[in-house]
Amino acid sequence: MTGSRVVAVGHYQPAKVLTNDDLAAMVDTSDEWIRSRVGIETRHVAGPDEPVDELAAHAGAKALASAGLTPADIDLVLVATSTAVDRSPNTAARVAARLGMGSPAVMDLNVVCAGFTHALATADHTLRAGAATRALVIGADKMADITDWTDRTTCVLVGDGAGAAVVEAVGPGQDAGIGPVLWGSVPEMGHAVRIEGTPPRFAQEGQAVYRWATTQLPPIARKVCERAGVAPEELAAVVLHQANLRIIEPVAQRIGAVNAVVARDVVESGNTSAASIPMALSKLVERGEITSGDPVLLFGFGGNLSYAGQVIRCP
Repeated sequence: MTGSRVVAVGHYQPAKVLTNDDLAAMVDTSDEWIRSRVGIETRHVAGPDEPVDELAAHAGAKALASAGLTPADIDLVLVATSTAVDRSPNTAARVAARLGMGSPAVMDLNVVCAGFTHALATADHTLRAGAATRALVIGADKMADITDWTDRTTCVLVGDGAGAAVVEAVGPGQDAGIGPVLWGSVPEMGHAVRIEGTPPRFAQEGQAVYRWATTQLPPIARKVCERAGVAPEELAAVVLHQANLRIIEPVAQRIGAVNAVVARDVVESGNTSAASIPMALSKLVERGEITSGDPVLLFGFGGNLSYAGQVIRCP
């Protein structure tokens, strides 16, 4: 194989919507305070009977339906998540079981908010090596399970959901639709975003993350474009991790993608960790804001202070 491409996407969010006013009744905050600091208006929250693998399976089923494929057509399932409760069966195996798949390879990846772009690169590399032919790549997180809902600095940020992509190998003479990945981390700053303890709880050093993201990430994202042979001004869309509108907007501007649609799903979905990029991408496709073949920058960043990005062609 000479590469791979994304052939379809899909997303899923729980039905329950939590507004800023709802949060103001729970903690000392307000709609104005949340909007002005992080740009979030609403978020979807899963109930106790909606595990993360269920969210992932719904998104995966939608992506498969959009691709016109059946579960039997998939021989690799990768799920990026940091909120799975159980260690085994892993989330990917449970998704495969829910969807009635045959005997795919099943793996979870925990790179927190950069998980989906790491998983997409892993699928691309696997398909290029000939170890699989079609992959279902999912980012899914249930942040409600790891959030202290009495802590106004974190509970206002998060939401639950899942996004998925079907990736297939392409052979000689076919155009690859997933560009080279650029990935890395800042290990000495891993403490800036944490999910630790028993029970696990999400915590972060917001100002440190903001400074790192807005100053260090734009030149890395431009290098992603350079590796793909695409100038920033040629991008049709920029889909960054949906962490905070006050991070997304300046980073997108400093990349230089002056003609691109910038995904702002954080406004209605909050920070959904590994789900945020595929979910935002799926919504852009669903709304027709980007069309097949358009170059799109995907760039994840966050937990571990890890990052990963690639330019893909819109399915």
